[in-house]
Amino acid sequence: MSRKGYIMFCIATGLLKVAVLVAIVLWVLPIWGFNIPIWGLILLVVILGIYQIITFRLGRRALERKPKTPSQALVGCCGKATTPLAPDGYVRVEGELWYALSSDTNIKDGDNIVVVRVNRLTLSVAPLSAPMTESSVKPDTNLD
Repeated sequence: MSRKGYIMFCIATGLLKVAVLVAIVLWVLPIWGFNIPIWGLILLVVILGIYQIITFRLGRRALERKPKTPSQALVGCCGKATTPLAPDGYVRVEGELWYALSSDTNIKDGDNIVVVRVNRLTLSVAPLSAPMTESSVKPDTNLD
């Protein structure tokens, strides 16, 4: 979604929320015996406006954020094991936590690893000191 489209969407939904709030306060609540004064309605609209501004800014930041790392670009990257891998566990590569499978050796928590293969959201890793058999592995010295 473009920036202008996102702004227009947020304005339209914000106005719709205010209209629904006003309708509830002026028509529905009096039916049930609740009467909110006008200053209370104004306070509710201001609170809703503040909420809308906060969610707009957070949503805009999330939409503008680029993906950190494409999965196939992880092959050959180095990282650290955050849990023991015997044969599966979690590793931190490029600042992100990934589920990983160890090739055949047990890897301890805190050991340096290298990514050998990526299968969907699971990394196949090997200890950094082990010889690599994959020809596609490119060395990287960025350890997290």
